[in-house]
Amino acid sequence: MAPFAFRRITHMELQQRMYNLFPDAKFFGLYDFLTPIIVIRDPDLISTIAIKQFDNFCDHHGFINEILDPIAGKNLFNLTGDHWREMRKLLSPSFTSSKMKMMFGLMCQCAENLTNFVITQSGEAAKTYDIKDLLSRYTNDTIATCAFGIDVDSFKNPNNEFFLVGNKVKFEGWMDFKLQMHLNFPEVAKLFKLRMFGPRVENFFKNVVATTVKARDEQGIVRPDMIQLMMESRNDDSGPKFDINEMTAQAFVFFLAGFDMTATAMCFMTHEIGVNPDVQRKLREEIDDVLRQTNGKPTYEAINRMKYLDAVVNETQRLYPITHFLDRKCVKETELPPVTPGDKPIMVKPGDRIWFPTFSLHRDSKFYQYPDKFDPDRFFNGDVDNSVYMPFGIGPRICIGNRFALMKIKIVLFYLLWHCDIEPDVKTRIPMVLSKRTLSLLPDGGFWMKLRARKSKTPVVPCLSNEHKIEGQ
Repeated sequence: MAPFAFRRITHMELQQRMYNLFPDAKFFGLYDFLTPIIVIRDPDLISTIAIKQFDNFCDHHGFINEILDPIAGKNLFNLTGDHWREMRKLLSPSFTSSKMKMMFGLMCQCAENLTNFVITQSGEAAKTYDIKDLLSRYTNDTIATCAFGIDVDSFKNPNNEFFLVGNKVKFEGWMDFKLQMHLNFPEVAKLFKLRMFGPRVENFFKNVVATTVKARDEQGIVRPDMIQLMMESRNDDSGPKFDINEMTAQAFVFFLAGFDMTATAMCFMTHEIGVNPDVQRKLREEIDDVLRQTNGKPTYEAINRMKYLDAVVNETQRLYPITHFLDRKCVKETELPPVTPGDKPIMVKPGDRIWFPTFSLHRDSKFYQYPDKFDPDRFFNGDVDNSVYMPFGIGPRICIGNRFALMKIKIVLFYLLWHCDIEPDVKTRIPMVLSKRTLSLLPDGGFWMKLRARKSKTPVVPCLSNEHKIEGQ
């Protein structure tokens, strides 16, 4: 890890270099600082471990110390064993197609606020934006309204508390350092009482959840979200009971993933659309076609049927997966097959850690022709083997909010290209250079693009009328 620690190479590029050293091996070993890791590079073995043998590898290596961060430490990602299973089963109904459809109008309103802000600011001239800031405001608003039932417009109210707290939990700078300490040197982090989030962040979300629960109880408000499901569990004698602290933990991790990580994924997509004019043209043609079919009122079904939009989103996530490796922790002794033919099997013991190198698999020329090229047509034409495409994870531990994230992404791209042209700025680095200063997948120098209001006179049609507002909004 020395080249990464001394910022000579990114974490994902170092991982890829080691991955390429063993092209014929099913797996290999490395030390993540002090921790031995088995890196699985064979897709069939990944599927076996993550799906068929899931009960033997059901846990993650948590990144939050529950003693130092007592509320945040109870989040779904950190939970293990039966506790994780109970919580996952309880929360899964929050993300069904019917729930997504109910949230569609709320997200459209947030996307409309974004495009109206850009059009008002720039007029017909192109204006340079820090795209990460712009899209973080959108993700902030969608999480606030869809998960907490709070109407926040971060474009009209740029310093609202939801957004300010969100900026404190981005995995950059000091937060990234604390994350790496907890992952690699947990005893040192514990010795120095290095809290990931601290009392201000935890208390903010606890107060929001407590206020929301109290208002819903008193006013009989019902909304299609995870807080509602946890509230209803209080009256179910057969299942687990969740207090305010546990409700806060799940709402918090949902905010954490939906605010920063999803915004970053959107930024990579905006970058690729902006620097590939042919892709932007094809995408806009599909968007204009949908607008003609729906009389300028895009629907949930229409956006979900957009094949080229889906291909652009998938191809960006292939090149820039939200997490560049997936981890599992062994909980039951398991035999792995020989690394290469003729070798002996090896035993993996409880506590041993496994990585699936997503970034490296997604850029392996064995699975993807011209792997470093941005080419949405590979997904549009169905040329991709899904066993080597896992941007949201794989198996029962796959990201619970992947449907929510994809819908949020597709809506904002649809609205942006409906109303704006996306162009490179002088600050836009082509080709993109990844940052060596962080464990996360981020570009060196940030995301900078120009947005210009389209000359087309397509009207902005409000997507959320009063009769479609969810009760309690």
